[in-house]
Amino acid sequence: MLNNILKGIQAYFGVFGLISKLKLWKYFFVPMLISLITAIIIGVSAYGFSDTIANYVTSLLPDWANYSWVTTVFAIISNAGIITLGLILYKYIVLALSAPFMSPVSEKIETHLTGIENNTFRNTSFQQQLWRGIRLNIRNFLMELVLTVPILILNFLPLIGNISSTVLLFLLQSYYAGFGNMDNTLERHYNYAESSRFVRNHRGMAIGNGIVFLLFLFIPIVGVVLVLPLSVTAASTETVKRIQYQKSL
Repeated sequence: MLNNILKGIQAYFGVFGLISKLKLWKYFFVPMLISLITAIIIGVSAYGFSDTIANYVTSLLPDWANYSWVTTVFAIISNAGIITLGLILYKYIVLALSAPFMSPVSEKIETHLTGIENNTFRNTSFQQQLWRGIRLNIRNFLMELVLTVPILILNFLPLIGNISSTVLLFLLQSYYAGFGNMDNTLERHYNYAESSRFVRNHRGMAIGNGIVFLLFLFIPIVGVVLVLPLSVTAASTETVKRIQYQKSL
């Protein structure tokens, strides 16, 4: 598992050069715009609603409202909650809406790596790719929410609870981010169920790809602009290698 996670991370090395070599930057304009607009909406929402939620909560506890530090603490908690939920929603919204635009990128990378022209792949339309992206990310979003609940319960364990839950939540989000990036390649080769099985069998690679994806989101502006070009390119190169290896067996 650890070895595959490292391979997923190492796949990011050299992606700038590959994007430039294959002249792929033009394909990323719309996805980068989707990413930036989504991030701005989430950021504004976090800023605008945090105080409102804090004031509402303290209004339910009027005796506490007299203490300014209580309002401040609730504001911090609500802001963190909105940002956490926002990161989850951001990931799925961006991955779902950008899927049809990322498929040609992944296709060109695969043709470059294998020499196989795209007419041998599964032929899907823009609408089919968009619907698959929406369906996949809604399913993954619900699965992540279900799995998040028991992980959050770990927070109540003394000493190691908070650290363990934080690490597990980060790895869980990484897995599903990598899943979405890998599917841009998988959709040409496998149906929905087969793609899910492929990612489960290569979960380490998905986590490695998703780790870098999430870390990029902490870089102001530049991170949300570049996260898709880099993560999709990295996922495509490594996924193509795994598909070719699997078909050779």
